[in-house]
Amino acid sequence: MKIEIPEFALVLLVGASGTGKSSFAAKHFLPTEVISSDRMRGWVADDETDQAATSDAFDVLHYLVEKRLKGRRFTVIDATNVQPEARKGLIALARKWHALAVAIVFDLPEDIAVGRNARRPDRQFGAGPVRRQMQSLRRSIGGMSREGLRYVHRLRSVDDIDAVEITRTRLWNDRRELTGPFDIIGDVHGCGYELESLLSQLGYAVSWSGKDVTVTPPDGRRAVFVGDLVDRGPRSPDVLRIAKHMVEAGHALAVVGNHDDKLKRHLAGRQVKMSHGLAETVEQLAAEPPEFTASLQSWLDGLISHYVLDGGKLVVAHAGLKEEMQGRASGAIRSFCMYGETTGEIDEFGLPVRWDWAADYKGKAKVIYGHTPVLEANWVNGTLCIDTGCVFGGKLTALRYPELELVSVPAAKTYYEPIRPLAAPPADTGDTHPLQLNLADVLGKQVIETRTYGMVTVREENAAAALEVMSRHAVDPRWLIYLPPTMSPAETSAMDGWLERPEEAFAYYGSKGVRTLIAEEKHMGSRGLILLARTQEAAARRFGVHDGSRGVIITRTGRRFFNDAELEAAVLHRVDAAIEESGLWSELSTDWVLWDAEILPWSMKAGALVRGQYAAVGAAAITGLDALSQALSSARSRGVAVDDLAEAASARLNDAVRFRAAYNRYVAPFAGIDDLKIAPFHLLASEGSAHSDKNHLWHMAAAHRLSTADPALLLATEYRRIDLDDARSTADAIAWWEQMTEAGGEGMVVKPLDFVTRGQKGLLQPAIKSRGREYLRIIYGPDYDRPENLLRLKKRGLGQKRSMALREFALGLEALHRFVEHSPLTRVHQCVFGVLAMESEPVDPRL
Repeated sequence: MKIEIPEFALVLLVGASGTGKSSFAAKHFLPTEVISSDRMRGWVADDETDQAATSDAFDVLHYLVEKRLKGRRFTVIDATNVQPEARKGLIALARKWHALAVAIVFDLPEDIAVGRNARRPDRQFGAGPVRRQMQSLRRSIGGMSREGLRYVHRLRSVDDIDAVEITRTRLWNDRRELTGPFDIIGDVHGCGYELESLLSQLGYAVSWSGKDVTVTPPDGRRAVFVGDLVDRGPRSPDVLRIAKHMVEAGHALAVVGNHDDKLKRHLAGRQVKMSHGLAETVEQLAAEPPEFTASLQSWLDGLISHYVLDGGKLVVAHAGLKEEMQGRASGAIRSFCMYGETTGEIDEFGLPVRWDWAADYKGKAKVIYGHTPVLEANWVNGTLCIDTGCVFGGKLTALRYPELELVSVPAAKTYYEPIRPLAAPPADTGDTHPLQLNLADVLGKQVIETRTYGMVTVREENAAAALEVMSRHAVDPRWLIYLPPTMSPAETSAMDGWLERPEEAFAYYGSKGVRTLIAEEKHMGSRGLILLARTQEAAARRFGVHDGSRGVIITRTGRRFFNDAELEAAVLHRVDAAIEESGLWSELSTDWVLWDAEILPWSMKAGALVRGQYAAVGAAAITGLDALSQALSSARSRGVAVDDLAEAASARLNDAVRFRAAYNRYVAPFAGIDDLKIAPFHLLASEGSAHSDKNHLWHMAAAHRLSTADPALLLATEYRRIDLDDARSTADAIAWWEQMTEAGGEGMVVKPLDFVTRGQKGLLQPAIKSRGREYLRIIYGPDYDRPENLLRLKKRGLGQKRSMALREFALGLEALHRFVEHSPLTRVHQCVFGVLAMESEPVDPRL
């Protein structure tokens, strides 16, 4: 006997004590899937037969059931469940979490159950309880379906039980194995001409032979209709023919819309109001062959509420779907998918006011839907409404997935006047911070899944340390789509007199199998992210910022780089002009970009650090040595032998002088934009793409094109390509580094050619810095390179710094990918906040 059970269900084993429910559960289900009332009694009372503990035991049982159903876990209840009141609470939990409730009834003869109990020492309670349990079961078994149990399977004998074969069936909405590519088509509403035109634009060939239609898709692509195929438009029967043919041929999927469902009910003979375009559809169908109309009822009845596609990354439903409803089945879900959720109020047009479920959406899956027509399709928290009101004179829109490209054709005419005007983009409310950081998304321990590094853990104490910056000092959070990672230095040099040299960076990558590297000049500036939209309208549409700004320049800790708003606006204007001049706006087909750059001079942003930390070290050394020099002169005048001490003092004075010379190179006056230099080195992202798939030569080429367009402001970073198999190539790079650092340069950054590079043991360091001898004097002090000091410094540990660099790199890229993929902003912020939280880990700041 085969019993089919949905893969997500709450299964109630129903039967008197001794009918074999526990043995059946152990045979057919995983131990973790079965929740036993006896075991719950044992948990709360250390005695599985303690009936006094039953109430507490069932409290625990219901708690566990709810947690499992919330997580979409198949769950089996091993209890008698013979009374309707015992089943009621469990069925309510199944309904709450949209799980199908299934009963397997063990309806065995009484003497079998009594005999089995008699042979068990823990069940010496006689025949009375078994008889009462069986009476309760037989009184209620006929009404189980009315209680809300979707399937009831009745086993009447031991042979029936022994012959059972359980198979688990996938829910009809579960098509995760279909990965696309898809062309998701918005509400057609009988607009046949526009549908044919859109399909043609998408690459589908549509041909008619009388009333028969054939649609040939592009290789590998499949259409998905979001519902509302009919009503209001002039060619509902033809639209139905196209969709029906494509679905039956395997070229398309379709979900049910409220108009489709209403037509189905009419064709079934049920009483429905002939309003909102149904009368026109019925009139059009009256002219069609009867067999075609007859076939529509069963086809429309087979349309399901929603589809979960591409491994759970994509959901298609007519009116949208909350995260907790996806991949589940219930009447409430079907209703939500067709109508959405209303407040119970009526607007000025006599139409129901709908809850804006998308505004609070935080799910991982993208939800594509229609139902409520809008002027333009615009992403909101990873959801997209593609009903652009074709039948009302708008356009018919499709989303190409996974490309996330919108394709539209205009309506030939206004076929039906809308009761309510199409929804316009949100107006500027004057509120520049409507999307504040959601504390619930970032507080406490976070385990963040990244595509480059797996799971990254953010400790609770680090999250708390980051909260101050994000909540009080950060820019408008809608601009915060990325923060850059820290960078580790090279291993300590094996050469005498050196702390860092490029050879160690080359050796690191060479040992991991990387043969081609890029070495870039390291500017002595402050890290700055330049996020710029092409127009104010693009900033409003893509970032939700309606204050008239087009972008922002951000520090690596998420703060506004320039306190002077006019200076920031002037810089952004110059960068925009350079992007236009270089042709990058058009070439990238984007209306926003994110650049990673160094902004010079260093003292402009890091002046307090330079003066308070580094300058103080050198100044103290020079002042102290000047005093020592005066004391030595006085001693000589008195005939005291101080030559050895004087020689040491002279050496230390020379160190201090070298420190001051190094320090002075990085302290430049800053009066305005004419004293500013910006050196871009990564084009991190633009619409539809996080450019981590491009190698560093591509990034440097883009940066140089930008710099060429405005050399007065934008600085071209020098770089070298290094072939580790070519001794001359490496020697030339080392000579370049030596020449550059001896002339006062900070050093260079060594990177693998590919932006994301893996070795045998996982992700490699994205970049390693190799700083020059004199620059390190600023960091470590005037006499850091004296032999005794170098000996100590060469024992520095890099493990924590490198671990942090990898984790921050992975979180930053994950944030970018989530943003360009239109994930909810809260999921982007989770990664950005994680980068900032990492910065509170205890690491030597000099590294």
